[in-house]
Amino acid sequence: MFFCPIIPHDRGVAARARDKRKAIAGIFWILDNGAKWKDLPSAFGTKSSVHRAFQRWVRSGAFAVLLAAVGSIVQERKGFKLYECYLDGTFAQAKGGGDGIGCTKAGQGVKIMMMVDARGLPIAVQTGRASPHESTLVAPLFDFMVSLDFPEKLMGDKAYDSDPLDDKLAALEVEMISPHRSNRKPQNKTQDGRNLRRDKRRWTVERTIAWLQNYRRLCVRWEKSTIIFQGFGHSSPARSSAV
Repeated sequence: MFFCPIIPHDRGVAARARDKRKAIAGIFWILDNGAKWKDLPSAFGTKSSVHRAFQRWVRSGAFAVLLAAVGSIVQERKGFKLYECYLDGTFAQAKGGGDGIGCTKAGQGVKIMMMVDARGLPIAVQTGRASPHESTLVAPLFDFMVSLDFPEKLMGDKAYDSDPLDDKLAALEVEMISPHRSNRKPQNKTQDGRNLRRDKRRWTVERTIAWLQNYRRLCVRWEKSTIIFQGFGHSSPARSSAV
């Protein structure tokens, strides 16, 4: 595990490199299988020690640093294709309750927002309340980007057809492209038909979200803490880099 040195040492649990590797592997096992912590196989250590280590590492920001380190490696290899990027969100029901959740017709939950490059590589992952409109959840994604540069063009579905969002992204020199909502008046249309043809490649982000949902712990939020659930969201791309 190239990322093992990034995770801070603890004086007690997971202090030795061998124990830390076992704990990280146990966290990824939970992420993959969506199981309860009490069902963690003993080969990874006791469930309480691994769980406590995960909480400490998340609160210390270790997994956010880990995700940034993975992004730096891709950046150094010029692997990101930022000439056009895509974004979308997926709903995760919050059966455990807790903070940072919102009420929708589908029940209480959170939105997992994702931005990917032209090939579908994740460049930003963040969670937010499910109740606000998705267009308001885009700007915070730019605080969690793993690439140094912003996308030139950002594409999404009709949910992101918003003049305030267009203005915010224009200030970052990012062009927002999305199909117009049906209730937008003809004189207020802002999109060029040629750019909208690129919108047909929105399947790029939908494919990546489908990949994300292979990590069953992200399909339903059992954690009462937004920060802890976000830790699983940040560790999922890192988990892929280890495979």
